[in-house]
Amino acid sequence: MSVPAGSDRAFFNQLKKYYRWYTLGFLLFVAMLWALEQMGLPKIWIGYTFMFATIGLYAGIGIMSRTADVAEYYVAGRRVPAFFNGMATAADWMSAATFIGMAGTLYLQGFDGLAYILGWTGGYCLVALLIAPYLRKFGQFTIPDFLGARYGGNVARGIGIMAAIICSFVYVVAQIYGVGLITTRFINVDFGYGVFLGLAGILGCSFLGGMRAVTWTQVAQCIILVIAYLIPVAWLGMKYADSPLPQFVYGQVMQRLALREQELMKDPKETEVRQIFGARAAAAKERIETLPKSYDNGLAAAKKKVRDLSAIQAPIPQIRAAERTLDWYPTSPEEARTTWLAEFSANAARAAPLMPHGEPFWSGNPDPVKAEQERSRKRVNFLALAFCLMMGTAALPHILMRYYTTPTVNQARQSVFWSLAFILLVYCSAPALAVLVKYDIYTMIVGKHFSELPGWISAWSHVDPSLLSVTDVNGDGIVQLSEIRLGPDIVVLAAPEIAGLPYVITGLVGAGGLAAALSTADGLLLTISNALSHDLYYKMIDHAASTQGRVRISKLLLLLVAVVAAYVTSLKPGDILQMVALAFSLAAAAFFPALVLGVFWKRANRQGAVAGMLAGFGACVYYIVTRFAFLQGLLGMNPADWPPWFGIAPISSAVFGVPVGLVVMAVVSLATAAPDGETVRLVDFVRYPNLAPSDPGDQTTSRHREAGSG
Repeated sequence: MSVPAGSDRAFFNQLKKYYRWYTLGFLLFVAMLWALEQMGLPKIWIGYTFMFATIGLYAGIGIMSRTADVAEYYVAGRRVPAFFNGMATAADWMSAATFIGMAGTLYLQGFDGLAYILGWTGGYCLVALLIAPYLRKFGQFTIPDFLGARYGGNVARGIGIMAAIICSFVYVVAQIYGVGLITTRFINVDFGYGVFLGLAGILGCSFLGGMRAVTWTQVAQCIILVIAYLIPVAWLGMKYADSPLPQFVYGQVMQRLALREQELMKDPKETEVRQIFGARAAAAKERIETLPKSYDNGLAAAKKKVRDLSAIQAPIPQIRAAERTLDWYPTSPEEARTTWLAEFSANAARAAPLMPHGEPFWSGNPDPVKAEQERSRKRVNFLALAFCLMMGTAALPHILMRYYTTPTVNQARQSVFWSLAFILLVYCSAPALAVLVKYDIYTMIVGKHFSELPGWISAWSHVDPSLLSVTDVNGDGIVQLSEIRLGPDIVVLAAPEIAGLPYVITGLVGAGGLAAALSTADGLLLTISNALSHDLYYKMIDHAASTQGRVRISKLLLLLVAVVAAYVTSLKPGDILQMVALAFSLAAAAFFPALVLGVFWKRANRQGAVAGMLAGFGACVYYIVTRFAFLQGLLGMNPADWPPWFGIAPISSAVFGVPVGLVVMAVVSLATAAPDGETVRLVDFVRYPNLAPSDPGDQTTSRHREAGSG
């Protein structure tokens, strides 16, 4: 690891020593809690201790890093060395989607879930090759800064501000959802309260010190989340693969899992339960097809049941259950359509044949023609999702901002390497964790009597029944696989309990998930507030604003955005990975063409960039609004009226937005006047490592001075 020279060298050597002691202290803290657990410390106190100790630690670092200096607040003084910036970027990157959602998605989707790992990892290669070094040489503070300088004027900057706010807001909602989920489980508070409790931790990390505080808290969070993720994987590896490194040997567990899958496919009780779900799906479909008559009949039947039970003075619980059914009945035929479509989809999914974990693009349809169509659709979505995640990784504003913080261009490149090194520790473990947890559930839960179910099932069912529920559908008292409803967002958080680990490890994993969510939320909220205070207020409205005033406005806007995001999170718009994938598609469509062509194509001009960003981002937003289930329900849209294009899921909408943006930007740029000489010299300065504004013969321009000011 290289560090700045002079006095900074001693500072960063001190930092290395501090974080070594921090890691040792954290491990001793975990060991102490384990000893107290053995002595009888209640689980709830372990949860409280982990939650408040880690949030307090992050907030403490944030308070110690408080600053009013503009360069420190926006880019940590541009003196974060490659190793530490790599750790901070890895923590910023490994959000709740990676820590909480990725292994769960692999658990449910098997091979098809690998699109996330391939797309995100490949995207970092694009960051290192196409984006990070050039942005660091450009200097300044934000992505809209680059767009404003490269393309001139405030229009491109304004579009960049809008896009950065929208995609970062969608992303931060997913992180706050993860925080709410963790606090709800580990300290037994309502989800809504958990969201705002976690929000306090987020603001404590970023409110006072901006990027400086976020950087040093993210280094601490990286240490915690990596340790928390690897311990359950190693334990399960010892349990089922006789190795603490199951990343290298979990293939043998996959073979045993495949045999267990074949047994379950032939189990007549499994077939019976799936047929029950199939009948429920058919009934929901019939109600949808006979709307509005089915709505009126159902409402009349619900009212009649309440009257009849009251008339015969039935037991109070029966009357209360009938009244709840009436209260929950949809208020209109349009709401009924949305509700029954969701019911149909859920029951149809549970009625489908068991999907083999290791088979790519599997289809259980007995019709060969339809089966091939389904496999083709899955294959297309796999490639589309990987493409969108790669492009989005190379265009996410809150990640690209991190490369403004290194002392040199070379260290910006090095920090990408260190980021990947820490990220791969988790990414290589997620597939193994998914297989090990699935094998445990298939062998230790399926086939057991309901009275023998472990306590973690009841605990997580109380957090949110949509995340985990086990219901005796066929009434035989035995758990069948299709009677287990398991959401992807609890697989990692429940892994220690599934593996039979001490509860202190469950608390540790909760702390890791909290670190992942908080670290990313910090960066995202900072991106949004900086876009509003620096790019909009200072660059476009009041150029004479004082540095203290800009930082003060940034902090106030950060607080406002955080509260709004927490409210939206309480509506539960989707699972974590879905929302994160949407944010990646939005970022890819808005920024990737303008950033890459802005660096590598001198002919790209202002008109082309504006047209390309509007067209690409607009196509992406249109596809999401008209095809994403939560927004369809919110807007009262009938999904049947908005079929997906080529079967592409809305989370992969950038597969349309990026090509549209590239084509429109190229065509409009070629059809309008070429950029001026000042813009061409700026591109040369950013592109070529040995060229500086002060080179002999180079006529320094205002935009060169702006770029070199960092």
